[in-house]
Amino acid sequence: MNLLNHCITPEWPAPPQVKALQTTRAGGISAAPYESLNLGDHVGDDPQRVARNRMLLNPLLPSEPVWLNQVHGVQVVDAAQTTCLPQADACISAHPGAVCVVMTADCLPVLLCDEKGSVVGVAHAGWRGLCDGVIEHTVRAMNVPPATLMAWLGPAIGAQAFEVGDEVRAAFVARQPAAAEAFIPGAPGKWLADIYALARLRLDALGINHIYGGGLCTYTDRARFYSYRRDGVTGRMGTFIWLESAP
Repeated sequence: MNLLNHCITPEWPAPPQVKALQTTRAGGISAAPYESLNLGDHVGDDPQRVARNRMLLNPLLPSEPVWLNQVHGVQVVDAAQTTCLPQADACISAHPGAVCVVMTADCLPVLLCDEKGSVVGVAHAGWRGLCDGVIEHTVRAMNVPPATLMAWLGPAIGAQAFEVGDEVRAAFVARQPAAAEAFIPGAPGKWLADIYALARLRLDALGINHIYGGGLCTYTDRARFYSYRRDGVTGRMGTFIWLESAP
C-alpha cells in the first residue's frame, strides 16, 4: 500500500504551492514497541530501521528534510541554510524544495504559512516550548505580518489525558492570564491542560486568526499515533511542510 494512504494531509486553505504532510505510526518497518513508521533516531529503535523508514518518505518529498535535534526550546532554523543536525525546535523556509519537519509523540506540531505562499514554518510545541514562546519565535523568523499567516494544529495529547502540575499552569498564566481558561482542576495539585487551546491563545495574541486542525488526540488513538505519555518507550511521527518548486 502507498505510504501516503497512512498519512494525514492537513485540511487548511493553504496556497497550492504550500505542501504539508503528517505521518502516523503506520506504514513502516520498525518492530514493537516502535511499530511501524518510527522516524526518531533517538528513542532506542534499530538505526537501520529508522533510516529505512525515512527513506520510505522520499517519494513524497522534494528533498531530504532538515531533521532537528529537538530540546523543547525556542530556537528556529532556516531549512535552506542548514546543512547539519541543528539543535532547534522550529524550522522555516522561503526557498522552494527545502523541507521543514518536527517530530512528536504527544507534543503539538504547529504548521504555519502565509496567505501568499511565500514562506512556511513548523514548530515543535511541547508545553515548555509553547510556554516559552516557540510559536512567537517561529512567526518572527518568517518575517511576514502575522495577520497574513494561517496555522494548522497537528496530532497532540488531548485535554482529557494531559495532566500537569501547579507549576505548569502557573508558568502559562504568568505569561498570559487568559491561559487559566485552558486548565481544568484534576487531582489535588494537578490540572488537565488543553494544549490546543493554549496554542490558539498564543496565535490569537499574535493576530493569527485563521487556525485549523487541533482535534486529533495521540494518547487515545493508539492505532494511529505514538504517545510518550501513554507508552514511555515509543516512536516519533513527523510533521512536514515545504514550498513546491515552480514547474
